[in-house]
Amino acid sequence: MSKISVVYWSQTGNTQAMAEAIGNGIKAAGKEAEVVDVSSVSLDDLKKETVFALGCPAMGAEVLEEAEMDPFVSEVEGFAAGKTIALFGSYGWGDGQWMRDWVDRMNAAGAKVVNGEGLICQETPDDGAIAECESLGKQLAAV
Repeated sequence: MSKISVVYWSQTGNTQAMAEAIGNGIKAAGKEAEVVDVSSVSLDDLKKETVFALGCPAMGAEVLEEAEMDPFVSEVEGFAAGKTIALFGSYGWGDGQWMRDWVDRMNAAGAKVVNGEGLICQETPDDGAIAECESLGKQLAAV
C-alpha cells in the first residue's frame, strides 16, 4: 500500500478540516494517507513520494503563510518536477488569487497540479466542500 502525504498549515482549523477530508478520501480509495502539519513533515520522505497534497489558507493580502508554509513550498519547488500535487486551502476574503499564484509556482516547478487548479473554500468547509475534498483524495489515490 503506498502512502500519500497531505501536508497542511492551518491557523483556525479550516484548512486542517480540508486536509483530514482529503485523507479520508485517500483511505476510502484503498491507499494509506498521512495527514501532517507542515511543521512535522520530513522533506526527505516527501521527496520520495510521486503524489501528495499541500494545503494552506490565504493569509494577509492573499499569500501563503510566510513563516512556515511559504519556505516549505520553496523547498518543494526544488523537487516538484514530475510530481502530481493537489493544492487546497480556505480563505476569508478575496477571490482566490493566492491559490492561482500557488498553482503557477508549482506548474513552473514542473509539477502536475491535480485538475489544473487548487481546491478552495470560503471559511469553514461545509458538507459540499468536505465532499469535494474527499473526492480530491480519491483522485490522488487513483494516480
